[in-house]
Amino acid sequence: MKLRLIPLCLALALPLAAQPAPGGPPPVTSPEILSDGRVAFRLRAPKAQEVRLIGTDIPGNMKGTPMAKGEGDVWEVVLGPVEPGAYRYHFNVDGVPVMDPRNPLTSESNNNSWSLIHVPGADFMDTKDVPHGAVAQVTYWSKVLKRFRRMHVYTPPGYERSSVRYPVFYLLHGASDSDNSWSTVGRAGFILDNLMAAGKAKPMIVVMPAGHTSRAPRAPGAAMADEFVNEFLQDILPAVESRYRVLEGRQNRALAGLSMGGMQTLNIAIPNLEKFGYVGVYSSGIFGIVPRPNMPPPQGPSWEERNKAALENAKARQGLKLFWLACGKEDFLIETHRATVGLFRKYGFQPVAVEGEGGHVWKNWRLYLNEFAPQLFR
Repeated sequence: MKLRLIPLCLALALPLAAQPAPGGPPPVTSPEILSDGRVAFRLRAPKAQEVRLIGTDIPGNMKGTPMAKGEGDVWEVVLGPVEPGAYRYHFNVDGVPVMDPRNPLTSESNNNSWSLIHVPGADFMDTKDVPHGAVAQVTYWSKVLKRFRRMHVYTPPGYERSSVRYPVFYLLHGASDSDNSWSTVGRAGFILDNLMAAGKAKPMIVVMPAGHTSRAPRAPGAAMADEFVNEFLQDILPAVESRYRVLEGRQNRALAGLSMGGMQTLNIAIPNLEKFGYVGVYSSGIFGIVPRPNMPPPQGPSWEERNKAALENAKARQGLKLFWLACGKEDFLIETHRATVGLFRKYGFQPVAVEGEGGHVWKNWRLYLNEFAPQLFR
């Protein structure tokens, strides 16, 4: 085979082809965290008629904020000061969602992606000079769903260089999110790194699976097929325990989830309490236990009726070391949380019930993870 030689003058010129044309507009900086804690978002869109910043977790931006067109066809809005945290956003350009082309950081939902910004200043989740674990995207074959699936797995600092076995914490996301969400907007890896470096949490493996078994939207009030429960028990748990060095036994296995993931946590853990020593429910509870306006009543037997044998199983209950439920007082599921706590207490469980400030937002869920993880595997 003959090698084709490129003339030296052409080879030296090749990298220049990827550079902006001379005399073109200067690159836009977006997002930019300003010295006073405000954040500037910018987009060059010469032909746009209207641009809005969409980011529902950004305080004061629930309905989006109009951006103003300035010099050089650059649209801009400055928000804040913005509280430290991680936030997802995109631009809406004449009705079309557009990710920030100047920001390489992203976070996935079930059906779309977002641009991502982290505003530093919260010690428990900032990137710090401590040993860091690794987050891997893991592909596996789901026998239940008969297709390839993905999960994210955090391994603690030093995992690759040791032969140590670790306890495992399964961490579930909420409705519309994905297995990518906890490790991006949720900052789970950084939270765990900081807790372990401070000696506040035991080294552990954290598994963040995909809780949605379909990308198709469901009609309001439609019964959710619990395919994920079967997939978790038959595919995810065996895959993790065969691929990673995990300790066996319920005392070395924790399960928690937020919102939809909290309901899935109860659906998995309560009928299978012999498998889990630690259970956490964030901003959630038993869906349908409290009637919600404009929603049809659940059909068929109630959750309590379907799980009565498990609820009455005192022997399984004795091995549950921690049952932790947390919800914000402004959360639309606060009454669901309270009714769920009451139901479990009726059956002899001893749940730890936490009510804090705030609503159904990532700000709370990161705090809950930071409070829950140090209590595991003690």
